[in-house]
Amino acid sequence: METSKEKSDNVSNMIKRINEIAEILAILNDTKRGKDWLMQEVKKHRLKSQVKPSMNSFEMLKVLPNDFVSNLLKGLRGDDIEGFEDVQTLTKTFHWFFTDIVAGSNPKIPTKDQVRKIVVLNELISRTETFGKRDPASTVILPTGDGMAIGFSDSPEKPIRLSIELHKLLNRYNESRSGVEKLLIRIGIDMGPVYLVKDLNDKDNVWGPGIILTRRVMDLAGDMNIFASARIAEDTRKLSPEYMEIIHPIGDYHIKHGEELQLYNIYGDGFGNRIAPRSKKVEKLTEDKLVKPAYNFAFRTIDIVLDVTEPSTMLTHHTWVWKLENISKEPKEQVHYIIDGDKEREFKDLNVTVRDERGNSLEIVTVDANKPTHKEFNVKLRNPMLPKQTKTLKMEYDWEEPDRSFYYRVASDCKEFTYLFSIAKENQIKTRVLRVDAETGYRVYASPNPVVKYLDDKTIVSWSKTNLKSFDAYQFQW
Repeated sequence: METSKEKSDNVSNMIKRINEIAEILAILNDTKRGKDWLMQEVKKHRLKSQVKPSMNSFEMLKVLPNDFVSNLLKGLRGDDIEGFEDVQTLTKTFHWFFTDIVAGSNPKIPTKDQVRKIVVLNELISRTETFGKRDPASTVILPTGDGMAIGFSDSPEKPIRLSIELHKLLNRYNESRSGVEKLLIRIGIDMGPVYLVKDLNDKDNVWGPGIILTRRVMDLAGDMNIFASARIAEDTRKLSPEYMEIIHPIGDYHIKHGEELQLYNIYGDGFGNRIAPRSKKVEKLTEDKLVKPAYNFAFRTIDIVLDVTEPSTMLTHHTWVWKLENISKEPKEQVHYIIDGDKEREFKDLNVTVRDERGNSLEIVTVDANKPTHKEFNVKLRNPMLPKQTKTLKMEYDWEEPDRSFYYRVASDCKEFTYLFSIAKENQIKTRVLRVDAETGYRVYASPNPVVKYLDDKTIVSWSKTNLKSFDAYQFQW
């Protein structure tokens, strides 16, 4: 038998749930979202429930778990819910094959010929024995435009065997062709973990060090090279004398952020290329020649403020407030800026102004790049910025953003980053913050969630993050 307290608690919980559902439906109506958006949230969180596409929004909310409904409401209110967007799955380790066509986007080659090469590459991969006999349940296939990334979770040998089989088919294909007609590729092989995530089209994708580092291995390869990282090559070489003969160590190579990778070159009769590029090979320096790279500035804080002043064209007033510290050993007289936009504009039409912490207007001394959608310029400080000194600079400009998206990459380490966006309330927005790998272009939802507030006249979105590292990049969509 239920006690009086238990009955009271049950009634309270029921009332709480009814109120939450009612408030969610009201917010969905105000923000012009419906059952399709709800279904997307259920899929995004891989939630097991009795939700069906034939249900309306109220029916869906009735069968969803209490904790999910509560978190959903908090997110719609704009509360900062740490962990509501957290990845709900563990990583999975794959052995990666990553390839693309050498000079696949060369503007001197007609687009139709470029596409023909992509079609041929895909066809030849499909004809290999390794690809044909793959286990779909343990294989990930990701087209990358002019190439392909394939992950095998069941064997470290498969990327190598796929590479060898593909090269032998390619060599036969190229026998009757010359010059730019030949199809030349480069291949990178590595192993590592990734998260299985849903992309913006609700399709399965992956994100993690496994695929990112494999791409970097491939980028170091030259024409018809098959490069492998040490962590997959050293283990594979021990499996058989055959692998020992074809997998050759070639030393350390520079990759992004000052890091290095130890690489192996795979070649033999009818596959690979024994000549490896040396442009990024690490030179073994003596101790007195070692120099560590340094940046001129570090960011104490970065505040990015976007205010859409004309929604019909997405004309946006941009405000960047930087609190900079001179971390070099020399006084600095200038600060470099890079800005981009969706519409082609002349620099003079952007109304760019830069002021210091006292409100003094600073001189733009040079415009290094004035491309239609990309600008770079230098601003002269009123007084040189001494080592360890800090200054606050405020830059403002106007530029249309019809793609409803703003991309920002941190040039140096930043202790605290803040983003603030505002638009007239009658405009429907989608409030996405995505973390972007600037090298591969892969995007995933960033954590924490953006905070959304619906005021009488406008919608305001805010997002903050601490301890960003150099080259961290984010995309803000609305």
